[in-house]
Amino acid sequence: MDFFAQQAKVRRSSRQLVWLFALAVLTIVVAVDVVCAFFLVGFRPAPLIIITLVVLAVIGLCSAYRVASLAGGGAAVAREMNAVEVPANTSDPQLQRLRNVIEEVAIAAGVPVPEIYVMQDESGINAFAAGYTPNDAAVCVTQGCMDKLNRDELQGVIAHEFSHVLNGDMRLNIRLMGLLFGIMAIWVVGRFLMWGGYFGVGGGGSDRRRGGGSGQVALAGIALLAIGAIGVFFGRLIQAAVSRSRESLADASAVQFTRQTSGIAGALKKIAVFEEGSALQAPRKDEVRHMLFGDAEMSSLFATHPPIVERIQALEPGFKPEELDAYVKQWLASGNDPDNIDLHATQQPWEKAVHDFARADGDVDIQAAPKAASRTGAIGGIIPVPGVAGGAAGGGVIGGVVPARGAELAITAAGVAAQVATPGTDDYQLATGLHAQIPGALAAAARDPRGALAVVFALAISDHPDLQVQQVQAVTQAFDAALGDAVRSLMTRMPELHPMLRLPLAQLAFPALKRRPRPQVDAFVKTLDALIHADGRVDLDEYCLAKLVQTQVAAALDPAAGFKPGTLKLTAAQDELRDLAALVAHFGNDDEDTARRAFQAALQDALPGASVMYAIPDDWQAALDGAFAKLQRVSPEGKQLTVRALTQAIAADGKVTLAESELLRVACAVLGCPLPVSLADKA
Repeated sequence: MDFFAQQAKVRRSSRQLVWLFALAVLTIVVAVDVVCAFFLVGFRPAPLIIITLVVLAVIGLCSAYRVASLAGGGAAVAREMNAVEVPANTSDPQLQRLRNVIEEVAIAAGVPVPEIYVMQDESGINAFAAGYTPNDAAVCVTQGCMDKLNRDELQGVIAHEFSHVLNGDMRLNIRLMGLLFGIMAIWVVGRFLMWGGYFGVGGGGSDRRRGGGSGQVALAGIALLAIGAIGVFFGRLIQAAVSRSRESLADASAVQFTRQTSGIAGALKKIAVFEEGSALQAPRKDEVRHMLFGDAEMSSLFATHPPIVERIQALEPGFKPEELDAYVKQWLASGNDPDNIDLHATQQPWEKAVHDFARADGDVDIQAAPKAASRTGAIGGIIPVPGVAGGAAGGGVIGGVVPARGAELAITAAGVAAQVATPGTDDYQLATGLHAQIPGALAAAARDPRGALAVVFALAISDHPDLQVQQVQAVTQAFDAALGDAVRSLMTRMPELHPMLRLPLAQLAFPALKRRPRPQVDAFVKTLDALIHADGRVDLDEYCLAKLVQTQVAAALDPAAGFKPGTLKLTAAQDELRDLAALVAHFGNDDEDTARRAFQAALQDALPGASVMYAIPDDWQAALDGAFAKLQRVSPEGKQLTVRALTQAIAADGKVTLAESELLRVACAVLGCPLPVSLADKA
C-alpha cells in the first residue's frame, strides 16, 4: 500500500465529505423554509431569511459541539460506546492475548501502542480504531471478538484496524461523526416541537386560540421530523460512501501485513456463521457504523461495508457460501472452542511461527507448532529470541529473529519511502521477536502509570556513575524517593538492552503516560529535559527520546489541536529540509566528506536543481525543532520526498547501522511517517 497516495486520497475524501455535507445542509435549509412558509410565516422573505440563519446556526453549533466532545481522541469515542479500558496488570488470559497482539502489531508498524478497550456487553464480532493521529489512537474490540476468535483471527482483525490507524482513515471518521450530528439535529428539534405542540393543545373558550397555535406547532414538528429524515438519509449515504471502499482496502492491507488470509477470512466467516454476526447493541452504534470492522446492523439499505460473502471471496476466491453450514456443525461439535473449527486452509510456516511467538507470550489458545525459518536481510548476523528456543516450550528458534548489535541493514531511499506505514510479514515476525525479548520487569513497569515514568527516565540516564547520581536525585526532587529508587533499579538493565528494543520499550510506556493528569505530564517532560541537560550537553539519542515524548505523549493530550494538516509544498520548507538533512548526514556518517556527499545527493533527490550548501547550524537542537515543526505541515507528496532525502543523507553507501536506522525511524515518526520495525530492503 502506498502510504503517501493514501494520505492524499484521504485529503480528497475530506473535501468530498465537505461538499456532501454542504449539499445536505442546503437540502435541509430549503425543506425547512418550505415547511415554515406553509405552516408558520407564509412566503415572506424576512422571516424566511431569519429561519434560514437559525437552521444554519443549529446545524453548525450542533456539529461544533459534537466535534468538541470528541476532542479527547480515540479514548473519548471508545468510552461513549460503553467500552472499558484493558487494565495494564490484567491477569485475564483473553485480555493478555489481546494486549500482546496489539502491542506486537504497533511495534511492527512503528507507531505508539494505542489505548486498548473492550465492549464487554457486545456478543457480536466487531472492532474499531478511533483517533485523530496514531498518537491518540484507541483500538476497541467486542467481547464477541474475545470469545469467538482464535489468535490468528484476532490478529487479522487488529491488522485491519491498524490499516485505518496508518492510512489516516481515523481522522476522516471522527470528523464525520461531528458533521453527521449536525445534519441530524433537525430530527431532534422536530421531535421536541411535535411533543411540545401536542401537550400544549388546549380546550375551548379562551384557550381556543392557544390550542390552534399549538396544533400548528405540532404539525410543524411532524414536518421537521420528516425533514430530519433528510438528514438521516444524507448521514447514512455519506457513511456508506466514505466507508465501503476503505473497508475493502483495510482487508487487503491486513493480508499484506500478515501475508496470510486465514486470520481475517476466518473472522469474517464467523461473522457470517453466528446469529449475532457483527451486530452491536450500544445506543450510539449508528454514529460509529462507518468505522467498524463489520456492519453494526445485519442488513441495511445504506450498508457501510460490502456484503460479508463478497469480502470473504475477495480474500479466498474459491470460497462458496454453502461451506458456512459445515462450519456451524464444527463449532457446535467443538463445544464452542474458537481453536477447533477449521475455517481455513492448511497452516503455512509463517502462521506456525506466529503460534511459536504466542506461546512465548503465554497465550493459552495456541497449540505447539514446529519451528519456522529464520528471517534474512540483516548484514552481520542475527540473534535468536532467548528463552523460547528448544525445550518443552517447543521447537527451536522462533521465526522472528533480531539482528545482532553490530549488524548493518541494506536500504535504499525508494525502498524506505515505500515502507512508510506499510508493515509486512517480516516486520511482524521481527516485532514479535522484539516483544518477546523485552524483559518482563521492564514491560510490566512500562504498562504501569508510575512505572512508565521510571522506564522513560531510565532510558535517559547517563552511563557515567557521577552523572547518574545527579540525575536520580533530580527525579527524586521532582517526584518522590520511591520513583527515584525505581529509576535506580531499572537503569541497571538499560546497558544490556538491545538497540532495537529502546524505541519499542518507550512506546509501550506512552499509553500509561498519557493517562496521567496534565500537570504530572508537564512535570515529567520538564524533569526529562533536566536529565538530558544534566551534563551540559545533549546527545542525539537524548534529543530523539525527548522529541518522541513531546510528539507522541505531550501533544496527544490535546489530540484535535495537535493534528497539523499537510498542505505546504516542499519548496516552502526548503531551508528546514536543508537543516534536517545536513544534521542527519552529519550524525549518520563517519566523516564530514562522506556527510557532505550524502547531503548533496539527498537534496538533489528531493529538490532537483536547488542550490543548497552543506552547513551544520550552530544551535542544532533549535534547528531540528524548527525543521520538524515546518516539515510536519508539508503535503504527503513533500513528505515522501523528505523521507527519501533523509534516507539518502544517512545511508550514502546503501547501508545503515542499527543505531542509524533507529535515528531515521524517530525522525520519520516525528514527521508523521511511521516506519516499520525492519528497514532492510525487501526487494
